Amino acid sequence: MEVSTPRYSRDEFARRGDAIYERLIRPYVTQSDEGKFAVIDIETGDYEIDADEVAAHDRLVSRNPEAQVWVTQVGSRYARRFGSRSQR
Repeated sequence: MEVSTPRYSRDEFARRGDAIYERLIRPYVTQSDEGKFAVIDIETGDYEIDADEVAAHDRLVSRNPEAQVWVTQVGSRYARRFGSRSQR
């Protein structure tokens, strides 16, 4: 699998990805989408939502192999969590 080369800084990736999510995706997600991954092409605004991040990514990249991909999780500010998590 060939990985496309990033054309933007990390900050620009995040800014574009978050803006597209807020404007084009968030208004249409439902409670049943909670916890799923939104995989977004930050250049075109094209996206896929799926509980399986890899499946969503593969569908998006099959349509546009040059996609600049940003991943976020529906209902969460972050797609990943690092470190320990409180079990309260």
